[in-house]
Amino acid sequence: MVYLFMYMYMLSLISLMMIRKHVFLCLLSLEFVVVSLLLTTSYYLIYFSFGFYIMVIMMVFFVCEGVLGLSVLVSMIRCYGNDYLNSLSLW
Repeated sequence: MVYLFMYMYMLSLISLMMIRKHVFLCLLSLEFVVVSLLLTTSYYLIYFSFGFYIMVIMMVFFVCEGVLGLSVLVSMIRCYGNDYLNSLSLW
């Protein structure tokens, strides 16, 4: 079971590194990283029978991260009209 979670985590990190065209796809693969970390944490908390307060705190942080990502995406679409990463300019 642990190998499945590690496989999910590694696949999500690889997809985050490979997909560099759209911001939405980067955010989606980042959320896949978050879900795999949450599943791994919940598995260890159940296995070692610890309290679930840390899992609730992690879920709150993950939701805040998702909301911030979506707000950046909406702001970018309003300013630039698309979500391509190469339309951003740092000059």
